[in-house]
Amino acid sequence: MEKLKDSLFFLAIGGFLISSFAEPSIAADAVTATQSLKDNQTLVSPGQKFELGFFSPRNSSGRYLGIWYKNIPDQAVVWVANRDYSLQNFTGLLTFSNDSKLVLLNESGNIIWFSNTSRVARNPVAQLLDSGNFVLKENGDDNPENYLWQSFDYPSNTLLPGMKLGWNLKSGLNRHLRSWKSSDDPSPGDYTYSVDPRGLPQLVLRKGSTKEFRSGPWFGEQFSGDPDLIANTVFKPMFFSNDDEVYYTYETIDNNTSRFVLGESGMVQHFSWNDRHWNLLYNVQGDRCDNYGLCGSYGNCNHDKIINCECLKGFRPRSPKGWNMLDWTGGCVPNDPNICRTGKGFIKVTGLKLPDASQFSVNVSMDMKDCKAECLKNCSCVAYANLDISSSGNGCVTWFGELIDIRQVDKYGQDLYVKVAASELESIADRSRQKKRIVVAVSVALAVILLASTSFLFIWKTRTKGATKEDELQLPLFELATIEAATSNFSAVNKIGEGGFGPVYKGELPSGQEIAVKRHAENSGQGLQEFKNEVILVSQLQHRNLVKLLGCCIQGEERMLIYEYMPNRSLDSIIFDEVSRRSLKWQKRLDIVIGIARGLLYLHRDSRLRVIHRDLKAGNILLDGEMNPKISDFGMARIIAGDQTEAKTKRVVGTYGYMSPEYAIDGHFSLKSDVFSFGVILLEIVSGKRNRGFSHPNHKLNLIAHAWKLWNEGKALEVMDALLDNKFVISEALRCIQVGLLCVQLRPDERPTISSVLLMLDSQHALLPHPGRPGFYSERSLPETESSSAGIKNTISNEITDTLLEGR
Repeated sequence: MEKLKDSLFFLAIGGFLISSFAEPSIAADAVTATQSLKDNQTLVSPGQKFELGFFSPRNSSGRYLGIWYKNIPDQAVVWVANRDYSLQNFTGLLTFSNDSKLVLLNESGNIIWFSNTSRVARNPVAQLLDSGNFVLKENGDDNPENYLWQSFDYPSNTLLPGMKLGWNLKSGLNRHLRSWKSSDDPSPGDYTYSVDPRGLPQLVLRKGSTKEFRSGPWFGEQFSGDPDLIANTVFKPMFFSNDDEVYYTYETIDNNTSRFVLGESGMVQHFSWNDRHWNLLYNVQGDRCDNYGLCGSYGNCNHDKIINCECLKGFRPRSPKGWNMLDWTGGCVPNDPNICRTGKGFIKVTGLKLPDASQFSVNVSMDMKDCKAECLKNCSCVAYANLDISSSGNGCVTWFGELIDIRQVDKYGQDLYVKVAASELESIADRSRQKKRIVVAVSVALAVILLASTSFLFIWKTRTKGATKEDELQLPLFELATIEAATSNFSAVNKIGEGGFGPVYKGELPSGQEIAVKRHAENSGQGLQEFKNEVILVSQLQHRNLVKLLGCCIQGEERMLIYEYMPNRSLDSIIFDEVSRRSLKWQKRLDIVIGIARGLLYLHRDSRLRVIHRDLKAGNILLDGEMNPKISDFGMARIIAGDQTEAKTKRVVGTYGYMSPEYAIDGHFSLKSDVFSFGVILLEIVSGKRNRGFSHPNHKLNLIAHAWKLWNEGKALEVMDALLDNKFVISEALRCIQVGLLCVQLRPDERPTISSVLLMLDSQHALLPHPGRPGFYSERSLPETESSSAGIKNTISNEITDTLLEGR
């Protein structure tokens, strides 16, 4: 203590004398023992990637010593030194103590932060590296093993590539993330994200001492409960465990700028920079099932099911009443309470995030056969699993005590063998035998039916051999000559737009009926499959808010769709044009919103087919003579089963600015993807602004993020189109904005169904939930136009549809 006081005295006097009478020049990336760093000075890493200096968070007067990206706007801070004590003015000074420590002094010469090192250097230097690491070392010694101190050992709320998250088991150093208290206050917040080294090492998020989320153990390729934290085109995750250290780290691919951030609300997010904006790649906590222990002990959480929790086979709810009330915290108990005595075998449960437990045992050399035998002979063992599936498959982990925090992760999950009573195994065997008998009986019946059906179809085909394609399609077929005459041989004068399918022409049939002709272009991203898709779909769908297909033309290489002509063109040609939208009064805008919602409800629920549109946008909403909206362009639509709500594709098609995050990034599309697109359209209608073309002088948010920001600030009406001249019903306008924001929420399960949307819009007195954070809130990852062919991931194709700018 006396030594520290002496150092403090000499620093207070000497440091300020040096800074008052001489100001040594500072190297670009380092400060030496004879130098100091003042508030108005910075260090810049050799490659101009990171900068160290003093900063103030927005809406805060406190000053902090920190590190941020050098050439990225909005000062994304990745490390803060004096988190516990802020400087209250611009007199902060970073310098060296007599024992080679880095110290941060306030205006009184008091130390408010210092580097924690016990070693002394003869010629110390503190350097900022291109990795973002701020290191204290002996001048000229670049060996990382010899660093006296480094900022990477003391993270703030950000994990950078190459940074270790975990434990040095020899020194006891725990490198963990700690959230900021708020976006304006970098002092330590409530949440920590760290490696739990006990037993099976895993990443754990805690609020205080309470577990909020865990990744599941690493099993050789990835964490069992985090399918997104796997090697991809952006980064490669790595986990190391030995006698000296246990830690998680990652490296980027192709030098991508990437960071993990623990937000003040406890959300762990991975961001990547794309030259202009931060892309949110994914949230570590992806859905409700990531909430720790949601289903209690022996409960398995499945996010794809309406009722998320179910007991493992051989177990039943501890509290059936609570379970029926969707209160799953009580978990499940064995059907046979004497399982310790009667447990004679195991049930295999596949595709799981391996459970948490109060006790477990690990044997890295034991094979699965011996692992099973070991668990079977131990009365207290409740389950076992393979430890490492990446190589030989050896390694045994056994659990003792209640299993908790199990969830379904089908694609990357692991097999778990749960001990059950002999009676359960017999019951399962009986059900299996009964199921086989049913399968055989059904197969025989289906074979008979199939044979009869085949015979009938053969006879029917023979009798209708002369049937035309028109009969098969049940749709009028137009002659090519008729369409050529109607469109003046596809003259440029008659061309009214261009879509993903090809050019669109206005025409007039001999009867005087006006038509819109979609002519397939050879270079179109849409081919025969999309053509068939649209013909089959639209010919079977009939609703006042869907465009009407009059027929088609198939002759030679020509493929054309003939629609009724919409004299008022597409919605985007009016709503985004200052002259045209002046005539679009509030009530008409509201009618258009309701009409689109009704058309979408028909597709999702009321038609005989269940359809996901996948490319709903303002350009695909056509307006008839009375400005009634008609949903069009079904080339990308998908029919799903009646009990199905979502699907996945490797071929992502649609329009940026309208696509939901889960579809654009992962290829997951669902009814809620269409709801997201509808929410964007709703906000565009009330504001008169494009989502992706939106700009604001004070920030770089898109329209939906701007609307959410204003909503939270109590300024939602500022979203409204100025051309409405405040001539709207305030309660209706606020309800529309709120419903739009509910539709564009980041998580699909939090978005309402389209039927709920209609109820919300029609019920002026119903209490609506507060909208959560929207998708693509903090980044514009794509060019500021409605459409683009740049992929967010390798799975995104170039088949992005364009907007028609004229009537059709």
